[in-house]
Amino acid sequence: MRFLTAGESHGPALTIIIEGYPAGVVFDQGQIDAQLKRRQAGYGRGARMRIEQDRVEVLAGVRNGVTLGSPIALLIKNRDWENWRGVMAPDPDQIDTVRTADRKVTRPRPGHADLAGGLKYHQEDLRNILERASARETAARVAAGTAGRILLEQFDCSIFSHVVQIGTAAVEAVEEAKDFDLVAKRAAVSLVACADDQAGAEMMRQIEAATAAGDTLGGVFEVICRGLPPGLGSYVHWDRRLDASLAAAVMSIPSVKGVEIGLGFRGASTPGSDYHDAICCSRERGLYRNTNRAGGIEGGLTNGEPIMLRGAVKPVPTLVKPLPSIDLATGESVTAAVERSDVCVVPAAGVIAEAMAAWVLACAVMEKFGGDTLLEIGQRVREYQERITGWIL
Repeated sequence: MRFLTAGESHGPALTIIIEGYPAGVVFDQGQIDAQLKRRQAGYGRGARMRIEQDRVEVLAGVRNGVTLGSPIALLIKNRDWENWRGVMAPDPDQIDTVRTADRKVTRPRPGHADLAGGLKYHQEDLRNILERASARETAARVAAGTAGRILLEQFDCSIFSHVVQIGTAAVEAVEEAKDFDLVAKRAAVSLVACADDQAGAEMMRQIEAATAAGDTLGGVFEVICRGLPPGLGSYVHWDRRLDASLAAAVMSIPSVKGVEIGLGFRGASTPGSDYHDAICCSRERGLYRNTNRAGGIEGGLTNGEPIMLRGAVKPVPTLVKPLPSIDLATGESVTAAVERSDVCVVPAAGVIAEAMAAWVLACAVMEKFGGDTLLEIGQRVREYQERITGWIL
């Protein structure tokens, strides 16, 4: 499977094409809308989230609520397009030259793709860069990733995220936690997606302080996926290792600057005897581990334990009090351009990471058990689970 997205931040819409999705899957667009709403929520989000009310339109690949096996086409309209029609119109006859000149960007913002993108694509107006490099594009990823989530849920897999740090406010690690349902439930009702009320309150206090100071904050989210069988991914080539695919997918999210699987960087100073997860087996549980410091992946393959990964999110680079920059039109030292932005996006980044992880894991399921229909895939999953269970016991 693969997906492609197109669209600019203030263009008419975002579009998504999903290819290779199996036939016979009940495809509820309400699930996508729910995830799009989650992406827009979170303490510290900016004014754009109050303008957009993201909803998906299914244009192709689904009939009567069930996938056909043909490419799926999705559309998410930008409500703010009406305010930008004269600036962003593809047709030159519809361009408002005065407004376009007023919205021209020549002062690149540190931390964004503005400068490097302008140099790469030879653009004098950096709006031609920032419109696509904008995190607005991640709404399309959430839509595609939810299609992956829907497929995973056919096999009793679940995925959620929660925030473990914003600024200096952090919660205790949950590697050894068993009650993931409680963590997910608490995070779902938190304004900062934090399962710890005390830490969550401090996160909100720090966001308020950053807002008052005209500054921004980053942090760390964690994504957890349960229910996957062992053996997804592969060790035979670098580009088939599942941890590498997950890391690339999460790292591709704007503002994510670090990804770890399991203990990751936190385990770098730990002796091997205290790091690795001893293998246990019982007739009731089959193969299992009492710890999950590997984060559910060993040698590039799932080992049957929950997938646990974290992403480090840098502070949002668009600042109300902008940093020094250069005006590319004049060569003069200036302050960077200011676009409408957020103070903190860590909870939203976690939602996007869920979607990206769900997509990668769904692709891994298709690689291992793939077929043209959900019926075929389900049969192969059951046969595999019966085989490994019988071999173990």
